Amino acid sequence: MTDDTASAGAQAVRGWREAAREALYGERGFYRRPEGPAGHFRTSVHASALFAGAVARLLCRVDDALGHPAALDFVDMGAGRGELAAGVLGALPAGVAARTRLYAVEVAARPAGLDRRIGWSAEPPESVTGLLFANEWLDNVPVDVAEVDAAGVARQVLVAPDGTEQPGAPVSGADAAWLARWWPLPPEEGLRAEIGHPRDLAWAAAVGRVARGLAVAVDYAHTAAARPPFGTLTGFRAGQETAPVPDGSCDITAHVALDACAEAARTAAPTAHSPAPAPPTARLHTQRAALHALGVTPARPPLALATTDPTAYLRALTTTGEAAELTDPAGLGGFTWLVQGVGVGDPLGP
Repeated sequence: MTDDTASAGAQAVRGWREAAREALYGERGFYRRPEGPAGHFRTSVHASALFAGAVARLLCRVDDALGHPAALDFVDMGAGRGELAAGVLGALPAGVAARTRLYAVEVAARPAGLDRRIGWSAEPPESVTGLLFANEWLDNVPVDVAEVDAAGVARQVLVAPDGTEQPGAPVSGADAAWLARWWPLPPEEGLRAEIGHPRDLAWAAAVGRVARGLAVAVDYAHTAAARPPFGTLTGFRAGQETAPVPDGSCDITAHVALDACAEAARTAAPTAHSPAPAPPTARLHTQRAALHALGVTPARPPLALATTDPTAYLRALTTTGEAAELTDPAGLGGFTWLVQGVGVGDPLGP
């Protein structure tokens, strides 16, 4: 092996965080592909317009709590191709829509045909008065992975472009501190964890942009009471779950320690954008409970409607089916909503 070959091999094998960052967001990364995320998996946004309608109602509740400001912000973090922002805009009452500034935050280029009233950028606005909504964003913030070796030592997992893994150095520094606080690994060979502090920082930074209003993160998640013993790192391609391979061909995702994210935002120092007089409050809801609170329930239409208005009955059945999918606890309803208010309470109730 020549020195050049050895050097290339050393560069190819790296931690999951670095590998996933390039595979997802590099020049030829997965999230820059022309088909967009919807070409590979369905989120709640793609499953039904009921979801955007519910988020629009949440924005209206935030608007009420803020006293109807002259300019109301809606920020869609990890916007894909702008589907949620467009759906929210279409679902808002005309008077609220006229006051709302909509921002889609995404690394990919602005899609053709997106409503001109929706701003498009790689970063959220400097200051937000309204609702910042992150639907399946944090699960794609890349993280490193730790695995316990035969000696009971947690080591960083290194990965090659083809997905082959090998053990690296013992976890240390900020990574070790985060594991000790949020995901302690017993000394049993093969146990794994995703090291979530990059997500904590990303979420705290996003919440720090909210001057007044609400920040919501929606993701498959876990808390300290029930961490998955072998982690959750996986991939998705063309509608199917697949092995995570950091070559740009698939999504790379892992469930989120939302309790750690909430604490990071709660304890972050006030910023120039959000000099909050008190730390943002935090609550966790299942998507099922959150959507129920926002009026999305799979109530079957009255059978009499089938006789009096068959077309309306069929439309109502379709809506019922979509609501059932969004709130199914074994599916999309199993998502967790992290709700953090800055100067406002939780509009979803107890």
